[in-house]
Amino acid sequence: MPATTPARAIPVSPATAAGGTRTLAIDIGGTGLKALVLGPDGAVLTDRARVETPRPATPANILRDLWALIEPLGEFDRISVGFPGVVIEGVIKTAPNLHEDWEDFDLARALAEGSRRPVRVLNDAGVQGYGVVEGRGVEMVLTLGTGLGCAVYNDGKYVPNLELAHHPFGNGKTYEQYVGKKALEKIGKKKWNKRVREVIAQVLPIWNPRKLYLGGGNAKHIKFALPDNVTITPNIAGLVGGIALWRDAKPAVPAPVAPAP
Repeated sequence: MPATTPARAIPVSPATAAGGTRTLAIDIGGTGLKALVLGPDGAVLTDRARVETPRPATPANILRDLWALIEPLGEFDRISVGFPGVVIEGVIKTAPNLHEDWEDFDLARALAEGSRRPVRVLNDAGVQGYGVVEGRGVEMVLTLGTGLGCAVYNDGKYVPNLELAHHPFGNGKTYEQYVGKKALEKIGKKKWNKRVREVIAQVLPIWNPRKLYLGGGNAKHIKFALPDNVTITPNIAGLVGGIALWRDAKPAVPAPVAPAP
């Protein structure tokens, strides 16, 4: 099946690659697909590879382009994935900025079968937050990209699948419709900045986070002074946070056993 099989086989590496376990971190976005390899301590070992998200953004098309993207990155032992939607045990439940075919698609299983490595998949804002949170008190992440991502942590523990993006904000629009990529392109950066300021002002007294982190590709357009507890994070956090998916003992989708020769 084209959705689950790489264009050509990825070479099998030892259970622990030279220098320790290597994690392939993948960030699937509505605009771009990104990947790099992390060392056992989370250090970046390769350049970040990136391609545009294919259209239509079906599972088959995205996985086809992912196999080509990651092939030059070299050896890795496991895979972490950030995905822009609700993810439950590696299965995609929503993908509002990609394609309807993602509903109930087992992304973790597809990647495990194609790579023969264990896989964990999490909402992309959740992965980004793991790259920056300090692990104290309530911390919150908003990602400003194609849509609006949201993640909340309590003492470093992620609260999964909070979809603030689709909650009503005002004037008949959702948060995502108010500050997503389409809104930015339609109203321009000046008005968009005003809207982002309004979203921050709305969110802070509801969630009362000790820190609010703003990430995503469009965070670079923010030009107003932020409250003291609000910080813009580097976009690479959406990849380097992938190492945190392996800090506990929860089950991963295992790597399939290779057939006997």
